Amino acid sequence: MDRGRLEAFSDGVFAVAITLLALNLTLAGPGHGTLPSQLSAHWAAFAGYLISFFTIGIIWVNHHALVRQIKSVDRTLLFVNQLLLLFVVLIPVSTAIATDYLPNKPYAPLAMALYGGTFLGMSVGFGAIFEWTLHGEHVYAPLPVEQHWAARRRFVAGALVYVVAIAVAVFNALAAFVLIGLVAVYYIFERTPSSPGPPDGDDEELVV
Repeated sequence: MDRGRLEAFSDGVFAVAITLLALNLTLAGPGHGTLPSQLSAHWAAFAGYLISFFTIGIIWVNHHALVRQIKSVDRTLLFVNQLLLLFVVLIPVSTAIATDYLPNKPYAPLAMALYGGTFLGMSVGFGAIFEWTLHGEHVYAPLPVEQHWAARRRFVAGALVYVVAIAVAVFNALAAFVLIGLVAVYYIFERTPSSPGPPDGDDEELVV
């Protein structure tokens, strides 16, 4: 399969997932309290929207930067990419569940653990794609072997925080929510140089 088809299909999934996030921002409307009170009551929904929006956006940027390095797409990559997309599609659902149960409603820890678990699965899926690029002649300019573990550590960092957030959610769902948000903030500013892509004169970076 041409890598353009892989990227186009993935872009469509990212676009749908990031759009669906907005559905959780709907207010009850007139007759259900003042507008300021409704907005303040939905603070978790707006915070969750921002966290999930930027997380999906970061993964989309990274996915584009990674895919442009790939010379050819095989069956393994197709299924590994589907693993990533499986969890991306779940982000709007888990975001709605998590924010509906914050901050101290019954089952808030479980709801937040599901939220963190979705991001952890997404991180594992993207990490698996990255790992695929490290082996064989899959990319135009393979990352030097001596740099493999340093690059892996960059990817694992976020996943480890998600694991910690899931554990913290058992005791404090709001603290876990903050930890998940901090991962997004970190990766907005963190930049990891990538291997060069195809010899077309363009120069991009893999930012997670």
